[in-house]
Amino acid sequence: MAPSATSGRKLVIVESPGKVKSIAGYLGAGYDVEASIGHIRDLPNPSELPADMKKGPYGKFAVDVDNGFDAYYVVDADKRKKVAELKRLLKDADELLLATDEDREGEAIAWHLLEVLKPKVPVKRMVFHEITKEAIQRAVNETRDLDKDLVDAQETRRILDRLYGYEVSPVLWRKVRQGLSAGRVQSVATRMVVERERERMAFVKAGYWDVTGNFQPQAVAGQAFSARLTQVDGKRVATGRDFSDRGELVTRSAVALDKSVARAIASAVVETTARVVDVQEKPYTRRPSAPFITSTLQQEASRKLRMSSRNAMRVAQRLYEGGYITYMRTDSTTLSEQALTAARSQARDLYGAEYVPDAPRRYASKVKNAQEAHEAIRPAGDRFRTPAQVAGALRGEDFALYELIWKRTVASQMADARGSTATVELGSELADGRQVRFTASGTVITFRGFLAAYEEGRDDVAESGSDEQERRLPKLSVGADLAVLDAEADGHETKPPARYTEATLVKAMEEKEIGRPSTYAATVATIQDRGYVRNRGNALIPTWLAFAVTRLLEEHFSELVDYDFTAGMEQDLDRIANGDLRRVEWLRRFYFGDETRSAEGLKELVDDLGEIDAREISTIEIGDGVVVRVGRYGPYIEDTKTAADDPEQTPRRATVSDDIAPDELTPEMARELLEVAADDGKVLGRDPLSGNEIVARAGRYGPYVTEVLPDEEAPAAGAKKKAKVKPRTASLFKDMDLASLDLETALRLLSLPRVVGVDPADGAEITAQNGRYGPYLKKGTDSRSLATEAQLFDLTLEEALAIYAQPKTRGRAAAKPPLKELGADPVSGKAVTVKDGRFGPYVTDGETNATLRKDDDPESITAERGFELLAEKRAKGPTTRKRAAKKAPAKKTAAKKTTAKKATAKKATAKRTTATAE
Repeated sequence: MAPSATSGRKLVIVESPGKVKSIAGYLGAGYDVEASIGHIRDLPNPSELPADMKKGPYGKFAVDVDNGFDAYYVVDADKRKKVAELKRLLKDADELLLATDEDREGEAIAWHLLEVLKPKVPVKRMVFHEITKEAIQRAVNETRDLDKDLVDAQETRRILDRLYGYEVSPVLWRKVRQGLSAGRVQSVATRMVVERERERMAFVKAGYWDVTGNFQPQAVAGQAFSARLTQVDGKRVATGRDFSDRGELVTRSAVALDKSVARAIASAVVETTARVVDVQEKPYTRRPSAPFITSTLQQEASRKLRMSSRNAMRVAQRLYEGGYITYMRTDSTTLSEQALTAARSQARDLYGAEYVPDAPRRYASKVKNAQEAHEAIRPAGDRFRTPAQVAGALRGEDFALYELIWKRTVASQMADARGSTATVELGSELADGRQVRFTASGTVITFRGFLAAYEEGRDDVAESGSDEQERRLPKLSVGADLAVLDAEADGHETKPPARYTEATLVKAMEEKEIGRPSTYAATVATIQDRGYVRNRGNALIPTWLAFAVTRLLEEHFSELVDYDFTAGMEQDLDRIANGDLRRVEWLRRFYFGDETRSAEGLKELVDDLGEIDAREISTIEIGDGVVVRVGRYGPYIEDTKTAADDPEQTPRRATVSDDIAPDELTPEMARELLEVAADDGKVLGRDPLSGNEIVARAGRYGPYVTEVLPDEEAPAAGAKKKAKVKPRTASLFKDMDLASLDLETALRLLSLPRVVGVDPADGAEITAQNGRYGPYLKKGTDSRSLATEAQLFDLTLEEALAIYAQPKTRGRAAAKPPLKELGADPVSGKAVTVKDGRFGPYVTDGETNATLRKDDDPESITAERGFELLAEKRAKGPTTRKRAAKKAPAKKTAAKKTTAKKATAKKATAKRTTATAE
């Protein structure tokens, strides 16, 4: 059917509003460019289904599992206005170009747009991997049809996640805690973090010693170098890698030195002369790393720029939409011919012809089913802009990430670094006849090659090894004598496996083929947001809740959290995307099982769970009769040994602080916490002034310290009863821990309130006190808040007088100045600032306010990011709040009361929590 209007205009729909202005400018007149702002529709929660569908086949999942896994999609409430706007624009267009992202999710968004808009004009799929004039004009002339296989793969993923989450999450609600979630990728990622913590908990330290000596050739002064003891009487000296995680020496040919032996060797070797017994020199070559894919970009951004995975992808999204880099969700290391030429010519211009190899470097992807049609992440355009050329347009994180991508891309097409590595072995005979050998290695880079532009970071310095350290050794020949300047024995302890960081977890997920580029950052963020993992610096530490959830899944859904099974699902989704596997057949096998292979499906797993002991699932053994239990209100430790000895006695319990990592909670620490939590508390010592015992206790309102007063003698007959003296008490500061509290700190707490001094102006005494609402100063009836509790101890009189010199604010505090100014908004034209509000920092142009996301730093946020947040908020439209109608005075009749109760019950049922999956 022909369109109603033949205006000659073409409607282009992209995903993000950040792309609209650039693409519209490149396409010119005749094109209307509009953003869908991501997905326009999704599977609704079952409670949001129409009343007539809630009891039908769609009622449980919004998916009819018995009829081809047909999904019921609805337009999101906040996208209805956007859909109406797109339909209006489509009426005046004679062609529709769907220009969503070129990955599976982008293909699915395009399909959803078609399903909802129902265009009556020709439809074309427009794809591009960078937002430059050449790429956009090329894309508009080289369109294709919608790829239904890609859509099927993405729809399968969405339905799969819905089935997984809605079937498994309720099990967690019933057996662990209400409101928990399970997900196909998130649960496996959580298991990985928990397994690493289990390894640390089971780890047993082993001690070993080594000896390092400083040597100098006797023929040449001033060329001293260090070497490490490697052999004693022909046996290799053990290092950390020779011990198992149980603290046992597993290398039979190695000998572990103890303190006395190591020190004896260090003392004895100084009295000898060393001799060179072996010199080896080998050529050194190091090749550049491949261009960035999504996972390696996240890893390097974490190592070098301290960015979280989520923030790295957010910044990369801005760079992509601004036309600075190519599409940032890719698992391909391929570079186009234009990119190869651009990188090689730029390296040649900047560093010289000798820094560029004769032929372009081409990298094979390590990821199975990598989409080689995509490119690696690189600077956009057929000619790359150097960091210096974009410095005026990019700031902060945006500039830092662009520079990282530029360096990596250019370096990937540069020559190898070359040099030589020398290894020198020194021998000496001690006075007691023992033969010892020391070894030193040094690498000399003679041609830096790609290192002139870029060097990849490392997660663990130990991975690099001594050979990678650039160090020049003096020229030595076999038989040359060396003076032993000094020697030192050092003690070491083996270290447990390092905890995952966001970067190393993404790397491990990639190696195990769990998830895909578009899911890495979201998965890591999800397990943090859901309370399964928390951060300590860069390290990811699982919570006790994660231990309970992982144990339940391992014991009752073992296949669903199996690494190979999860990777196999990703491969099957790739096969669906390639057209080699049918969507409905695969979903049927996953959910209902495969009788031909005697494989259970998800439905059968959930239906035949049997009895799950919720208490047992949520119990983690610590040792010495102490366990951690994950309760309704959080984790706590329990003394099962005491309970076993006396079943009538209530077992001792104590809350576990989130500050204590699972591997740090030893049986000794647990028993100490139990002692502190007991009624009598933990005795810290005696006050040297009063002689009274000072005790730390865990109270109803938090931990505190108090003094134990001596028992008073009963008054004599007829004597007046003395008023009871109350003991001094003081709450612990927020950053203090009961288990590590000492007597000195307790006495300082009990010394509060502290007299800071006297105001010379009026002679009033100023005291520092800790109150219900925090630390404060008090002078007569005038009180002022302090910034930190530590000021209670060290605030000076001068600082206190300065605080009182400031005007006092009453009621609402004075308006805070802007945290940052971002410039004029391209839409409203008004000045945009970053402010600190009641619910956190936000950006505003005076009309629209948009809250900053978790990874948006108020200090370093860019103008582009601020404008993007405001654009997203405007697109959602104003937030409206429905006010409840005023109720008429209820008549006091039994019938009315009964009706009201029924209505309330019905309303409560409708608000049941539903499961989500990632």
